[in-house]
Amino acid sequence: MIAGFKSFILRGNVIDLAVAVVIGAAFSAVVAAIVEGFLNPLVAAIFGQQDLSEVATFTINGADFSIGLVLDAMLTFLLVAAAIYFVIITPMNALAARRKQGAEPEPAAPAEDILLLQEIRDLLASRREP
Repeated sequence: MIAGFKSFILRGNVIDLAVAVVIGAAFSAVVAAIVEGFLNPLVAAIFGQQDLSEVATFTINGADFSIGLVLDAMLTFLLVAAAIYFVIITPMNALAARRKQGAEPEPAAPAEDILLLQEIRDLLASRREP
């Protein structure tokens, strides 16, 4: 029973998943700092206030509705997505493209001698077949 547990814990995908969770939690703090320290003040500078949850509220039969709360959640989502895209995804794509450029390009077509050898091979194979 202990050997099975040890095998489960030491399996590569479990360890990779654990590392991914820890890195994700640390990265979450970075994204939250970008949104809170840069993007939210930018929204406050544009719209005049940072928290939109108190904007556009109304009451019907004692029930309070807050359009601003929904707008605030949507704006927060868009800001987090923008932070991830522009701070992480765009540089990673540029790095991948740069690495791909540095790689040896694949030949567009086989060389003439390769084509000739392939033709000879095909002729010999067709002679052997009864």
